Amino acid sequence: MGKSLRLSEKWFNRGLWLLALVFAGFLIGLGGTLVGDLPQVERQQSLDDFMDPAATAAARDDQRQANRARRDAQDALDQAQLQQAAAARSYQANRETFDNWLATRQTTQRPEQDAELIARSRALDELKASERTAEQQVERQQQLLLNSEQGAERAQRRLAELSAAAQDAWLDARRQAELRVFLYRLALTLPLLAVAAWLFVRQRQSPWWPFVWGFIFFALFAFFVELVPYLPSYGGYVRYLVGILLTVLGGRYAIRALQDYRARLALKEAQPDTVRREELHYDTALARLAKGVCPGCERPVDLKDPGIDFCPHCGIGLHDHCGTCQTRKSAFAHFCHACGAAARGSERSPAGAS
Repeated sequence: MGKSLRLSEKWFNRGLWLLALVFAGFLIGLGGTLVGDLPQVERQQSLDDFMDPAATAAARDDQRQANRARRDAQDALDQAQLQQAAAARSYQANRETFDNWLATRQTTQRPEQDAELIARSRALDELKASERTAEQQVERQQQLLLNSEQGAERAQRRLAELSAAAQDAWLDARRQAELRVFLYRLALTLPLLAVAAWLFVRQRQSPWWPFVWGFIFFALFAFFVELVPYLPSYGGYVRYLVGILLTVLGGRYAIRALQDYRARLALKEAQPDTVRREELHYDTALARLAKGVCPGCERPVDLKDPGIDFCPHCGIGLHDHCGTCQTRKSAFAHFCHACGAAARGSERSPAGAS
């Protein structure tokens, strides 16, 4: 009585549940591929699509030219700085040589060296002029570099202004595209949920229940994984409202189901014992008895008490006596556990159970 199903039936049921999960897995894979391809029906728009084409092209052209001029100016500045450094080193070396010679000249006081003094001085002046020319070239390249950098910054600011002007339109278009993709998902998911609900209500106990439950799992996965994460937020209002709606609908269904369940139980308890016994499935009765509850009303009953033959809550018979050997046995057993006689010969009334 503690086992509601035969061992082989249990393993068959486990295999069928595995079949339901495998079937749901293939459906989920197919549905995920289809849902993943849904965004491709919408053309992906970028921010550039909402910027002024002529102004954007002009600003980018100015930016490219300024960047090119900046690179050229930087290269020229590097060369000019090298030339300036070489001219400075050359002048410094010659200046040191001249200073040494001049010191010697002042010591010897030789007049015939005056012409050489003039020549050396003139050479130093030329080197100093070359150094100054190199410095001026560096200054010009620095100015060109500064001009090109400022031009690039102006072009970048212009592009930023055009981008900021198009930002709102781009975001609005993107939200609309996301909403349309969500509606595509919704149009695909809602019929699946409707079919799953119908299957749950009408077909979940049919011979084809593994496929029914597999489809139900698939529909729930499509709703909670493929649809809910893409639910538009709009500041949280939509998601909270949808959550409230689903809670109300689910709660209403649960309350109605509980009320219907209680009404069915009350109706069954009002029926005669024989009618209720015939409506109870054998395995269902054994499963409830194994849990220590009445098979009719599912309320707790002390089945080990030898003085309890009827449920004190609904009155259904729990124990009777074998019609052959008069052994007390479960009223739901098909055969007597003492003599093996069929239960059809046993007493089914309260008088026979005493």
